[in-house]
Amino acid sequence: MENAFNVIMIICLAVLGVLIVLTLFQTIKGKSITERMVPVNMAGTMAIVIMLILSVLLNESGILDTALLYALLSFLAVVVLSKVYIGVDKERKLRNDNKESEDRS
Repeated sequence: MENAFNVIMIICLAVLGVLIVLTLFQTIKGKSITERMVPVNMAGTMAIVIMLILSVLLNESGILDTALLYALLSFLAVVVLSKVYIGVDKERKLRNDNKESEDRS
């Protein structure tokens, strides 16, 4: 029974590895920042799941700590990048509004 569990976990690891590669292709292909941020976040989440599966397979609790730390850093990175993107977008809109008002004058 334990052997079947290990085989299923290894298959899950392989599938997650393929999915991470596909999300990285989507990141490269994305045209806007949001089309690039979402796949990067998905790849990070899948990396966390891979760490958790490896923790179970290898019976190592230290990997759980690493996965938790990586999850926190990934969350903070998404929050910071979203905040920066919102600020850049507001500034761009403000510049466009100022330019339009100058063109009308």
